[in-house]
Amino acid sequence: MASTSPTNEPKKSRFRHGSSGGATKADGASSTRGEAKEPGRSAQFRQVFETARANDPALLAWMIGAFALVFVLLLIIGFSIGHPIYLGIIGVLLGVLAALLVLARRANTAIYKSISGQPGASVAVMSSLRKGWFVEQEPVGVDMGRNRQVRDLSGAAMVYRAVGKPGVVLVAEGPKGMAERLLASENKRTTRVLGPEVPVHTLRVGTDEGSVPVERLQKDMQKMPKVLTDDEAARITKRLRALGSGRPAAPAGIDPTKARVNRAAMRGR
Repeated sequence: MASTSPTNEPKKSRFRHGSSGGATKADGASSTRGEAKEPGRSAQFRQVFETARANDPALLAWMIGAFALVFVLLLIIGFSIGHPIYLGIIGVLLGVLAALLVLARRANTAIYKSISGQPGASVAVMSSLRKGWFVEQEPVGVDMGRNRQVRDLSGAAMVYRAVGKPGVVLVAEGPKGMAERLLASENKRTTRVLGPEVPVHTLRVGTDEGSVPVERLQKDMQKMPKVLTDDEAARITKRLRALGSGRPAAPAGIDPTKARVNRAAMRGR
C-alpha cells in the first residue's frame, strides 16, 4: 500500500519571506547610496575654475596665453623641421597641460585670497604643505580679547604651529597687537621647552606692514633654511604635543576645530 510521506514535500522556510524582504531593503539602500554619488572630475574642474575665476578675473586670459604660447612655439619648430602636423598635435597636448598648470597655480592663489582674514585661514594654507611638515590643526594659543562671544572668532588672535626641517614655525593671525603679544608669548614658551638649538620662526599673517599675506605663507615657509632631519622634526613634534597640556587653555566653550577653513571646498569637492 502506497503511503505519502510528508518528507517528500518541499518544506517552506518561515525565514524565506523575511530574507527576501531584507534583500529588497538592502538593494534599496544600495540604490540610494548609488544615487548620492560624488561629482565627477569634469564637475570638480568646473567648480574649481568658477571659484578661481570669481577671485581672479584674468585667469582665463592667462590660460589662453599659456596654451597659445606653447602651441605656436611647437608649430614654428614643426614648420622649421618639416613636421608641422606632428608637432602641432604635440603642441595642442602640451598647451592644454600648460593651461592646466596655470589654472592650478592661480587657483590656489585666488582661493587663498578669498579666505584671507577669516579665522583659520593660516592653518588651511599650512595644511597644504607637502610631506615633511607636522601641522597642528588646532591653535596652540588663543586670545579672545574683550570679546566673550565664544562662537565669534572674528576678533580673536590665534597662533598655529608647524614643525618641519626648518624647525618650529609659529604663525599668528588676528588683530595686530593681540597677535604680536600672543606670538611673542608662544615663542618664549617654545624656546624655553626646546632650547636654543632648535630654530623657532615667527610669522604674522595679515595685510599690513610687517605681516605676510596668506597667499604667500606657504611659499615663505618652504623657503626657510632646512636644518633638521625628518626624524628630528617628528621627535620635536611629539615633545611639544606631550607638553601641550602645560599651555593656557582656550577660553571655555571654544571649539578650536571650528576655526578651520573647509579644505575640501578649496579642492573643488
